[in-house]
Parts: sequence; structure tokens; C-alpha cells
Amino acid sequence: MDVPEEKKIKMLETMILSRKFSDTLVELCKIQGKIPGMMILSTGQEAVGSGVCAALDLEDVIITNHRSHNHLLAKGADPNELMAEIYCKKTGCNKGKSGTLHLAVPEVNAPCTTTVVGATLPIAVGRAFAQQYRNEKTVTVCFFGDGAADEGSFHEALNLAALWQLPVIFLCENNMYAGAQRYEEHTKVADMAERAKAYNMPGVIVDGNDALAVYQATREARQLALDGQGPTLLECKTYRCRGHGETDPQHYQPKDEIKAWQNKCPIPRLADTLIESDIITSSRLEEMQSLAENIVQEAVRFAEESPYPEPHEALEDVYV
Repeated sequence: MDVPEEKKIKMLETMILSRKFSDTLVELCKIQGKIPGMMILSTGQEAVGSGVCAALDLEDVIITNHRSHNHLLAKGADPNELMAEIYCKKTGCNKGKSGTLHLAVPEVNAPCTTTVVGATLPIAVGRAFAQQYRNEKTVTVCFFGDGAADEGSFHEALNLAALWQLPVIFLCENNMYAGAQRYEEHTKVADMAERAKAYNMPGVIVDGNDALAVYQATREARQLALDGQGPTLLECKTYRCRGHGETDPQHYQPKDEIKAWQNKCPIPRLADTLIESDIITSSRLEEMQSLAENIVQEAVRFAEESPYPEPHEALEDVYV
């Protein structure tokens, strides 16, 4: 499957934007009292969200987890509203009520971010059931980490999705660590994708630092789902270059390991490929980087100048 040039460019743009967004949050978190809550980033993992979301239609749904900024930006979330929500401001995508860890952007069909490990899986199955019930020609992508794949909800979700042939893609973003625990310390199988065999669904291993490979695997899984052939388990092997959160000193991650994976960074990897293929020029790459810088600076300005919600607004948008 050939990847259209405009998709390649879009993936590079969203990866650059995601990295600049994350790098800016790293600096903001160093300022005491600037950003409320625990900051969890996807530095080094940008090819996963960008590759997956480039392969989806706007009407397709993503259910994501605590490491969501890359996924949401790649799906088309407004950077200003996203940053304002991270600041817990009234102009945020959830009116300042979710903060960084519970983001939802319904207008791009990203209705749910959950920090409960493994909780994305049954939610995604429910959303995919609704798509099937309504005869919608759309799919749901469920993002989760390797740690979540050891929760009971993982097995329950895959079993039911396979049984009912639901249009869902289970996307394991395997970054080698579940919190501070290395992959081999919590999971016996070498490849998480092997678990798909137990549920008679395709299990596909993908280089999670190769945006083009992620895109292609997602397109194939999406087509299977749309053809009524049910779910796929995609395991994107990547690496978490920062700690679990910004207060995590990463003592448990070997420094040479971090450095080796930083050298496999997905952004220059795709950029070099596009330059070598004469799809973009070096000057175009610089323009992309400059644009991302301006977008993020404007997002920070927008967030900092926005008001906090009023106390009485806590009682608004409450449905129960």
C-alpha cells in the first residue's frame, strides 16, 4: 500500500507540532504553580498517534489514555483549546474541568481520555458496538499501553470484540515501560501481538517509530473492520524517552538505552525520507518547524490570557 504524499507531509507536520507542544509543556512544568496536575507526555512516541490518525477519517473515533496530547493533535484538536484545558482555563476544550489527564474533544470524534489503566478497552468496544448497530461505515481505535494489556479488561474487551466482529482496532503503544516496570518484568510473551491468537483476530507487530509503517498497518486494519471482518490488535513498538510523568527522574531507565532510542527519533526519520524522496525540501522542513513554534507560542498566550471558570460553573454540564 503506497502512502499518499499529502499524508506523509501531514504526519510529519503533526509529529513536529506534537514534539514542540510537549517540549513547551516540559518547560512550563518547571515553573511552580504554572500547570496543575500530573504532566504525562509522549516524547519519542509521536509516530504512533500521527501515523494512526492520518489513516483515519474524521468520522472515525479514537479512545485514548493519559498519554493523549499527540493523539488529539494528530486527530485535529485545536492547539489553543487543548493548551487552555491543560491550564484548566474556561476557554479549554472541556471548559477547564478536565485538565491535562481527562481531555475530550468530541468535535474530532475523540470523546474520551481515561487515566484508569485498561479502561479505554471496554469503552472502545462499546463505541464500536454502537457503530456496528447503527450500520456506520466507521471504526474505533483504542489506544493503550503495554501495562494496560495485563489488565483483565484487555482480555474481556478483545474476547467480546472478536465474538461480535466489532469494527475496533486495538492499538498497543508498547513503549517498554509500564510506569517504572520494564516490559519483561510484567509480561511473559515477547510480543504483545501474540495474544491476538487467543481471540482469533489478526495480531500485527509494527515499528512504532516508523510513521509510514504505522499508517499502512492502520489502513489495513481499518479496511478489515469496515469489511465486517472484525478487530485487529496492532502492537506498535516504540520507546518512552521521558519519565512516566514530569516528576519522574527516570532512575530505572538506563541512560544508554534512552540515548539509543533518541537516535531512533521518528521525526528526523520521516523528515529524511521525505527530503530524500524530493517530497519536501530542507527549507520546507524549517518552515514546518517554525510554524509549529508559532502555533504553540500562540496556544500558550491564549491559555495564559484566558480566564479560569467561575465557581458556579462547576454545576453546569452535569447530567446526573
